[in-house]
Amino acid sequence: MQLDQDDESSGEGDNSEKATFAAGCFWGVEAAFRQVRGVVSTRVGYTSGTKENPSYEEVCSGRTGHAEAVEILFDPALVSYEDLLSIFWKIHDPTQKNRQGPDIGTNYRSAIFTHDDRQKALAWESKRRREASGEYGSRRIVTEIVPATTFWPAEEYHQQFFERQGRRSCRIS
Repeated sequence: MQLDQDDESSGEGDNSEKATFAAGCFWGVEAAFRQVRGVVSTRVGYTSGTKENPSYEEVCSGRTGHAEAVEILFDPALVSYEDLLSIFWKIHDPTQKNRQGPDIGTNYRSAIFTHDDRQKALAWESKRRREASGEYGSRRIVTEIVPATTFWPAEEYHQQFFERQGRRSCRIS
């Protein structure tokens, strides 16, 4: 579902909650979550590394420790954190360590950055259910589940990249 302009408010002062995920190139991850009813806003950026306010080039160098991530503000009355976790698992391969498809490096790792104890418990339970489902065969889920740290927004040209380019995904059909 497309977001209405009204849905793109900052989420400040309302009942919005925050979720942060890394699942490879942040353009596709952001595009997937922007389609979800109840997602108030998204922004791509960098998190979980050591360099303050890193640039895209610095993150891609692999020397900052940051992951390309998407920070999501969502309305829990319209979409649950559990629903967002379900989407997260479906939009990437959580068995690939430090890569997604052709993108290779620690900045492309799979990670759930939790903002409180409730999110942490739900993320771990969700991961356990996925592992028990057998859907990945003998492959082990390598997704990190770690506390959220400072989120550094990416450069403006990365925000809503696919919408600006008139594209829907990274894949070429």
